[in-house]
Amino acid sequence: MRLTKYEHACVLVEDDGARILIDPGTYSSGFEALTGLDAVLITHQHADHVDADRLGPLLAGNPHARVYADDATAAILREKGLEAAVASEREQISAGVDVTVYGVNHAVIHPDIPIIPNVGYLINGRFFHPGDAFTVPDVPVDILGLPTGAPWLKVSEAVEYLRAVAPRVAVPIHEAGLTRPAMHYRMFDQLALSGTSVQVVEPGNTIEV
Repeated sequence: MRLTKYEHACVLVEDDGARILIDPGTYSSGFEALTGLDAVLITHQHADHVDADRLGPLLAGNPHARVYADDATAAILREKGLEAAVASEREQISAGVDVTVYGVNHAVIHPDIPIIPNVGYLINGRFFHPGDAFTVPDVPVDILGLPTGAPWLKVSEAVEYLRAVAPRVAVPIHEAGLTRPAMHYRMFDQLALSGTSVQVVEPGNTIEV
């Protein structure tokens, strides 16, 4: 499996011939010229996870790619003239490889802010992208996209989530709001359970795991 980071929460997953892009949002760049995509997966409606203005041109260059999103985001995209299928918890999606949907809601930002839907995606039984949530799949996760910094997140919660999922590899994501994310990366590395390695992927870089 190959993972390419396009800043923040945007990740291109390549496995068994499939090419799947997750969360091309406003804080991300470099994904715009991608071709040969089988699917674009959106975890939730926040702009740092889906940029509708750039999603349209991206899909024009990938006419066979299908978009999947939670029900609220799918409705928003359809209002903008973009087709999107609804991804619901426990649903199996065929996107060149099997994708399983986990999760329902976004993490709590503040009690006064309404909670919106959020779904996570387990790609080919290996890589899990949770979006903005602490969803723990009921199956082993080999590679975890680990949220690093957000208004809904503190570093101790990220560490506890990392320990709860206990992946073989953790790839930090969702870091664009931090001035010095390296401090968080060091804490992940120091506090992860034995058997978990933390692999930082700089924007535009690719790793094989």
